[in-house]
Amino acid sequence: MARHALLQNFYTSDKWRRFRLSLIAERGNRCAHCENIIARSIDIIGHHKVELTPELVNDHSVSLNPELVELICYDCHNKEHKRFGYQHTKSVYLVYGPPLAGKMELVRQHMHRGDLIVNMDGLYVALSGLPEYDKPNALFSNVAGVQNFLIDNIKTRLGKWGNAWIVGGYPEKFKRERLAKDTGAELIYCAAAYDQCIARLQSEEALRHRQDEWRAYIDKWFEQYQE
Repeated sequence: MARHALLQNFYTSDKWRRFRLSLIAERGNRCAHCENIIARSIDIIGHHKVELTPELVNDHSVSLNPELVELICYDCHNKEHKRFGYQHTKSVYLVYGPPLAGKMELVRQHMHRGDLIVNMDGLYVALSGLPEYDKPNALFSNVAGVQNFLIDNIKTRLGKWGNAWIVGGYPEKFKRERLAKDTGAELIYCAAAYDQCIARLQSEEALRHRQDEWRAYIDKWFEQYQE
């Protein structure tokens, strides 16, 4: 069954209708986002904080979990999904910091399904087929080319992505501030002290045979970093 049909079947099912009506009876008809009163119950949207997919739609700990469903109005629902006039409200974040500071962990905690993530390490994996920390120098220009292409998409807001996350070291203040200005990004510093990065390097099993290589990356970042 097609993805759309699976979700449509769920949202037209008796179990979802009963669940949504029980939330309205319990919480009332005020939008959880803008707090405006929604006059007709038919216009109250049950919005899943975790977007439903074919893998999740039959997991009732997600699809029928009251803690993961908000009651909101049509306008706020369109804002949430950035559609019908809200396509240009995309947010962009430039997440920077030293190697092994946990930048992608931070992104994963705040991203939503459908966001665009531009991360050199991830692009190396996609283009090389190698493990995460193995980055062949021979592919640098290709990876950088794809990165620049995606950043151009972000600058022009090309595509239907939700928000965008540009992830990298960016130790030099001028370069990261110029990129933030060009893309309209909010700067987010993923702070980690030198000793913390070294400790993570030593504890990461996947880097067991790449200690010198990654220590050099860490040393270089801290040598170049400008607040």
